[in-house]
Amino acid sequence: MKLLIVEDDREIQESILAYLAPEGYLCEQTFDFGSASDKIQSFDYDCLLIDINLPDGSGLDLIKQARRLKKSSGIIVITARDAINDRVKALEFGADDYLVKPFNLAELNARIKSLIRRMQFQGSNSIILGDLQVFPDSFQVTIKGQPVELTKKEFELLLFFVSNAGRVIAKESLAGQLWGDDSDFSYSFDFVYAQIKNLRKKLREKGATDYIKTIYGVGYKFEKD
Repeated sequence: MKLLIVEDDREIQESILAYLAPEGYLCEQTFDFGSASDKIQSFDYDCLLIDINLPDGSGLDLIKQARRLKKSSGIIVITARDAINDRVKALEFGADDYLVKPFNLAELNARIKSLIRRMQFQGSNSIILGDLQVFPDSFQVTIKGQPVELTKKEFELLLFFVSNAGRVIAKESLAGQLWGDDSDFSYSFDFVYAQIKNLRKKLREKGATDYIKTIYGVGYKFEKD
């Protein structure tokens, strides 16, 4: 899962990153309104963590921007402002959750997982497509009930595919999802091809349908049926 952390306090920012990165999230950081606005406009994220008080603007305006652009990202406000008026404004502008500082990082992680489950998996702890079952919280995959051993990147790739089942996904989006928006795409594409090849092989070895279809000149499509 790909997150954008918008927080001007570098100590808090680094503590969030240090906790969430080992949990399997691909985290990107911004420390001000301007760079956050650019990233929200240019890239897609599963979840945005947004502080309201930023040195050059308000996080509330970032929420409005994301919703105006029809971004599907979940939005969690992380702020020291706990007035009911601030909560109401954030939720009215399009935030999904509101967490007041200081907060426990385990609680933040739980709220991110819960939000993503609601958004992508209708609240379920797993997603089932044919013989395939994916458990996002525990990083497990089964085919016909049998476990499939995947690397971290292979699991991230599969989860991104099933979260976007039926949609054509450009190779640029896959590279950005796996390696971040600042990655060298010309370098990352070779790794995308290798990861897809390995993922297909492991799923087929367990008797799965070849869900991943190549759309030549564009990218890939994960077909549900």
